[in-house]
Amino acid sequence: MSVQGWNTVLVLGGIRSGKSEFAESLVTDAPVVRYVATAPEGDPEDTEWATRLAAHRARRPGSWTTEETTEDPRRLADVLASAEPNETLLVDDLGGWVTVLLDPDHQPADDVATIAELADALRTCSARVVLVSPEVGLSLVPTTPLGRAFTDALGAANRAVADACDAVVLVVAGQPVWLKPVAAPAAPAAPAPAAAAAAPVVATLADAEGIPEVQLPDVLTHTPPTAPNQEPGNPWAAPTMALPMVATGLVIQPGMELPMPDEYAGPQAVDRLATLDVPGAGLGVLDRVVGFAAATQGTPTPQAWGSVRVLLLHGDHAGGGSAGAVAGESARRAAQARAGQGALARLAAENGASLQVVDVPASAAMEDEPALTLDQVESALRYGWRLAEQAADAGVQLLVLGACGAGTEAAAAAVLAATAGAEPPTVLSRVITDTGEIDDAAWMVRCAAVRDALHRTRRSSRGAKDILAELGGGDVAVATGVLLGATARRVPVLLDGPVGVAAGMVSRDLAGQARHWCLLADHGGHPAVRLAADVLGLTPLLDLRLDLGEGANALVALPLLRSVLALSAALPVHPSLGGGDEAAPTGEAVPTIDEPSYPDPDGTEPDFAEPEPAGPGPASTGADDQPASGWRAV
Repeated sequence: MSVQGWNTVLVLGGIRSGKSEFAESLVTDAPVVRYVATAPEGDPEDTEWATRLAAHRARRPGSWTTEETTEDPRRLADVLASAEPNETLLVDDLGGWVTVLLDPDHQPADDVATIAELADALRTCSARVVLVSPEVGLSLVPTTPLGRAFTDALGAANRAVADACDAVVLVVAGQPVWLKPVAAPAAPAAPAPAAAAAAPVVATLADAEGIPEVQLPDVLTHTPPTAPNQEPGNPWAAPTMALPMVATGLVIQPGMELPMPDEYAGPQAVDRLATLDVPGAGLGVLDRVVGFAAATQGTPTPQAWGSVRVLLLHGDHAGGGSAGAVAGESARRAAQARAGQGALARLAAENGASLQVVDVPASAAMEDEPALTLDQVESALRYGWRLAEQAADAGVQLLVLGACGAGTEAAAAAVLAATAGAEPPTVLSRVITDTGEIDDAAWMVRCAAVRDALHRTRRSSRGAKDILAELGGGDVAVATGVLLGATARRVPVLLDGPVGVAAGMVSRDLAGQARHWCLLADHGGHPAVRLAADVLGLTPLLDLRLDLGEGANALVALPLLRSVLALSAALPVHPSLGGGDEAAPTGEAVPTIDEPSYPDPDGTEPDFAEPEPAGPGPASTGADDQPASGWRAV
């Protein structure tokens, strides 16, 4: 199946909405597909209807098998009940099934009982099932008794089947809109820390061919504001500063005084690592993760981040900055993430993270005109701030910031050139086509677009909002608002890619505290990220050079960062520093190999005596009486 996380899906849609084509796309990867046709043949003289049926048959691959249920509507429930677990059933459609159900040849019949039987069979079906049905609830009430009977019966069938299905999708003009998310599987109750109470809901599905279970992330398309979680003792929901307000909402202005991480907890946590009972030298450069988490959590013993949310900002830039980008590719990636598919969604599910895809204002060609108006910049900053606030209110402990869109790298390069004096060619990475080839011509067009934009704005103000309006565009503006809002709510942000670091550069002039709440896992080999990280003081923790897309690179590193935090919080102090030894029974001494103990013949322990040196010490000026040899005196 192309989508995972459910066994039964109801695909609704109007006439010619593309619902059948979408349903067929869901089962293209299934090894065994049985097409269940429900529509009657109709009048032999109705050539238009015959043409429709022929078109449906022509789209079916030759490997699919077809089964007709037009003779008896009750047989559809029997087909579902007898389906094998390795099968995938595509039922197209319930409108034809209701037409046969209401046919006088099948009367008298109990329509309600037949629909209930279908829903019960769907709930117990062991195969994966995709059902297609017309959505008649948006049309006018028919003027004929037969029309009203059809819409009433089909509406009842749609409601019963939707209730029995794991997921429901409405196709409008070829665009799928998911109406019913996957329900959480029942699990035994277990005590959980308060910080993990808001963990996202996921569902699992074992593939028919034995592929290990995978998870579907909690995909958020709309996040309504919720009441702040201000429970006493919750370190993730500390009160934030009172923001200046005007009639249009909060005011984001240069020089804001936002909170700083705890300046004492970070160094204390790093010092504590030196006392832990580890056999080696410790965590190496990853001790910075512990220090960062300790400072942002305000405790020298930080906990691993439990609730994580990925914000994927989607918005394109017009003009030469998007040269070489495939038309519609970013929209496809965003739709893929919304559907719980693709690398980003899979990695989010593996990390137990929720995923929110955010559409940002489209940006004009920066070489010709401002990318946004100042009013749009103000709205984008407030929107990003509220996205961070909503995440904090939901108990999110870590935000992962990513972006997808044509021209994002050129916009980030322009921001870096305006804020750090970078030369565009040095911060623009090579353009790689979808076939893996290097497109130098497109790279030169991008460089020229950034150069022309800088020339156009050479006499413009270099204030934060002016840079966002002239060069940054919608994604960088919203990302800047996210960083500021997360700082105000004391939520750390894991950056990934040029858009996030460009927002970090802009946020310095609005609130210099924001960069102290940011963590960079990997630079991805991107020159813009390298430069911005150096200016912001964000040393990348890893050098993996991943190129999976913004957000996905950070999610690859997240399990490692969580493991480091969990280890640092769980390990005891070394016994030599007063800690307990978990391996030794209580009250028993632990013998060592390096310092054996031999009792005297009378049974008493000998007094310890410092051994005499076998040769001169390093500061001795006396002659060495030992013969020269390759062994070092100990």
